[in-house]
Amino acid sequence: MKGKIEKRLTRKKRIRKKVFGTAERPRMSVFRSHNHIYVQMIDDVDGKTLLSASTKDKRFEAPEGDKKTIAKHVGLFVAALCKEANITAVIFDRNGYIYHGRVKALADGAREGGLNF
Repeated sequence: MKGKIEKRLTRKKRIRKKVFGTAERPRMSVFRSHNHIYVQMIDDVDGKTLLSASTKDKRFEAPEGDKKTIAKHVGLFVAALCKEANITAVIFDRNGYIYHGRVKALADGAREGGLNF
């Protein structure tokens, strides 16, 4: 039987077959650890990370609240960074995680901040 991690990696492989980022529309990849959440804007054509944000970023000021609230603020933060880098549209890569909870809150915050996906 497959464990939780193997199931996520199987979903990740299935998603990555279809999701591909370019310089004009980078892939917004989300990684969720137990305590933190990380986001990267990736150009798959050149194989480069254009920008990144996380709860551990020195520029990010974490608000008081639960992990979902903090994830939403990371989404707003990454949207602000994307505006500075002239990125308006992205392709969302949930990285095998189920689209609810912190992943959904981050996506909602990014949309609220002005990113289109």
